[in-house]
Amino acid sequence: MNKIKKGYLLGIIGILIIAIIVLGILFYSKQKEYKQASQNSYNMAFYELVDYVQNVETYLAKSLISSTSEHGAETLTNLWRESNLAQSYLSMLPIESQELANTEKFLNQVSDYSYSLSRKNIYHENLSQEDLKNLKDLHNYSLDLTNTLNQLSDDLNSGRFKWEELTDKGTVAFAQQVDNISKESFSNLEENFHEYAGLIYDGAFSEHLTSQEKKGLTGEDIEEEQAKEIAEQFVGKNQIKETSNLGFSENATIPVYDFSITNQKDETINLSISKKGGHIVYMNSNREVNTETISQEDANKLGKEFLNQKGYKNMKETYYLKQEGIVTINYAYTQKEGEDDDVVMYPDLIKVKVALDNGEILGLETSGYLNNHTETRDLSKIKIPIEQARQTINPDLEIGSEGLAVIPTEWKTEILCYEFKGKVEDREFLVYINAENGREEDVLMITNTPNGTLTM
Repeated sequence: MNKIKKGYLLGIIGILIIAIIVLGILFYSKQKEYKQASQNSYNMAFYELVDYVQNVETYLAKSLISSTSEHGAETLTNLWRESNLAQSYLSMLPIESQELANTEKFLNQVSDYSYSLSRKNIYHENLSQEDLKNLKDLHNYSLDLTNTLNQLSDDLNSGRFKWEELTDKGTVAFAQQVDNISKESFSNLEENFHEYAGLIYDGAFSEHLTSQEKKGLTGEDIEEEQAKEIAEQFVGKNQIKETSNLGFSENATIPVYDFSITNQKDETINLSISKKGGHIVYMNSNREVNTETISQEDANKLGKEFLNQKGYKNMKETYYLKQEGIVTINYAYTQKEGEDDDVVMYPDLIKVKVALDNGEILGLETSGYLNNHTETRDLSKIKIPIEQARQTINPDLEIGSEGLAVIPTEWKTEILCYEFKGKVEDREFLVYINAENGREEDVLMITNTPNGTLTM
């Protein structure tokens, strides 16, 4: 009987060993397939990057000899597209963003600058000598970048480096891996830009290309315990059962200390407090709302009163979205222009979540405000009267209201505009006319739904 049991056990052990070996082979095979797939993905991204950077160099060269505004606009639009695509493929490589910060910055500025110049051409304006000089400088840098990438392509094809060397967490930082990677390879991408600090030029995008200043993020740096105190005071210490520190988000757009607070009702409230100045960047409560007894008008007032109490003055409600008993309202800062007119500063946005059962403030998001807010903006760029701006509007638009507004662009810039709100048949629109040159900057369609007022 013992021999039978012994043989039985040995058989089971043998089966287990075989199973482990098979699983190991399968695991190794899968790992190998995964590594190969990763290599193929990185190779594809790299070769696409090389192609698009070559296209950037070509279009920069063409932009220097375009003789008509129409052809110039086409060339610069292509340049804008190719540099955007180059940035996308650069971001897919297994390299920390800070290691290629100047290369990324260069492609970003080529994109933004070419777009700004294309708009000049669209409006039949000739490029200035300064514009052409800047394009020539950019072209020189693009030649260096193209040559370095071509050398890298040769290194990759010859096996002088492999992508796994860059993704190996046990090795030193990428920029220091000169033993495995030739000094003429990736590290030279940054060397090419050692004198490149960003172009400075007159135009809509100049200030924002060279400055990463968070204009509304005021005050000195604080420690985690100070941030915790701010978070608890914001919620109300008598309301708190427990506070958990969730760590420091250093790589966020605004570096923040994160906290999770459990209140006396066992509801969770998450908060993010900026390291600089101790501002509330984000607050959100998980409380459910099952009934709606508060009107939209009352919710607007409650949100504005809350912001005023927290030190956010002169805020005006703009658009809102209602979901599951909670309304999220966008408030924009307003600046006085003259005695009666308020200029709406759309970049300085704060989002507030209001519970429609009892008016409690359940959420706050201030990143737009902290990034852009200044107490007083220069509004002296108004060059055309509102009557002239009105004449550029489509005559089919039945204007209901008008005024001044500063609008943001996706390139992190701002434009002072006349804002016209009106209707064409049953559809509402917002039209923005540049107050400096009379150009139509944007047209938004207002969509009114049972759940909110949105723009498209």
